[in-house]
Amino acid sequence: MKILDQYIIKQFLKSFFFMFLLFIPIGILVDVSEKIDKFKEHDLGFYEVSNYYLDFIWYYGYFLFPIFVFLAVIWFTSKLSTNSEVVAILSSGVSFRRYLHPFILTSIFIAILSLFSGMFIIPEKNKSFTIFQNKYLSKKNNNNSLKSVYKQISEDEFLYVSSYNKTRNQAYNFSIEKFNGNRLEEKILARNIRWIEKDSLFRLTDYFKRTFKNQAEQIESKRIFDTVMNFKISDLEVINYQAKTLNFFELNRFIESERKSGSPLLNSHILEKNKRITIPISVIILTILAVAVASFKKRGGIGLNLALGISLAFVFVFFDKFFSVLVTESNLDPYLGAWIPNIIFAFVTAYIVKLSLK
Repeated sequence: MKILDQYIIKQFLKSFFFMFLLFIPIGILVDVSEKIDKFKEHDLGFYEVSNYYLDFIWYYGYFLFPIFVFLAVIWFTSKLSTNSEVVAILSSGVSFRRYLHPFILTSIFIAILSLFSGMFIIPEKNKSFTIFQNKYLSKKNNNNSLKSVYKQISEDEFLYVSSYNKTRNQAYNFSIEKFNGNRLEEKILARNIRWIEKDSLFRLTDYFKRTFKNQAEQIESKRIFDTVMNFKISDLEVINYQAKTLNFFELNRFIESERKSGSPLLNSHILEKNKRITIPISVIILTILAVAVASFKKRGGIGLNLALGISLAFVFVFFDKFFSVLVTESNLDPYLGAWIPNIIFAFVTAYIVKLSLK
């Protein structure tokens, strides 16, 4: 490895950690100012709060990895350009492609670190982070009422409720169907179903049962009917953050289970899985883009490059959030939602690099 490569890699890593150490404490201070009343309200001690902010660093640091890398490269490459070092490097016979090598090598190292963190470390940190948020920081009665829950509870049984109230352990417009192959054997309907904790049973109101046997239909109905069933009331609860707390292998099994059960959050789970791959890839793309943008002198110097870099970073974050929302709110394909921001910026990067090679 040449001295030039060592120098660029060293400056790259130093600038990256500088950006990380600069912005994360600012984020923590802003968060503390917003949540200090909640901490006082629940009488939380230093130990609980400090553990929360250790998880906070992992949680937000991971998603901002590409932005920190981008700003770091913009920062130190602009300094190289301002000091005419880039001109000297390229004038000495080093091609722009060769000049990119140490940047790409370092970005691959950071991308691998990001990939491993996203697959195995971040999910574990997310567990305690989300538990703390839901226990102390979320608004009361948040997500207590959920709508349109459809689940496959066994190989041949399918359950549906129009809404579920977690606080009351009660669901409305309940139905459960049992099949034998493609043939419906049994269907139970009820205006509502409620879990009776003290008796460990379900209470169905306006119970109506249809049974199909030997090409004959049998009907049974009752005003109130108490029974046991092949599911738990908690199975009706849709936990929208669960995928974030699972490592890569657990997430794959969870997605398969959610696919079979017809979960309404399946697209969000697939998006989460793909994000763990697209974030490391974006580190490499944004590194190349930053080098192409900041390697040549401009009248505004470092200030102009940083302004341009921050603007591009905001555009990237906007695209990332925009397409993620489209996945969850308008049924955009989760693979497209995860990859479109990288695809757009890959084309932008290729175009700017092409201009730089001229």
